[in-house]
Amino acid sequence: MVRCKTIIAHLSEYVDGEATPEMCHMIEKHLRGCHRCTAVYDSTRKMLVITGDERVFEIPSGYSARLHRFLDKAILEGSAS
Repeated sequence: MVRCKTIIAHLSEYVDGEATPEMCHMIEKHLRGCHRCTAVYDSTRKMLVITGDERVFEIPSGYSARLHRFLDKAILEGSAS
């Protein structure tokens, strides 16, 4: 049986369609029985769909200022330790 570590190491090749036929078969067989690797696979596919989407999303009003305040605070707290 193929270990999760092997599946994860070859998952991007599989998603990109660049895995060997043998590796594809092993990954598909493993995914049928492993919920953890299936979750990683689903998340990887969804992330590729999201990042490949060329649509522009509107950032909520005030988000940038809140983000900068949060980052400034985190940087100050990090430098104090």
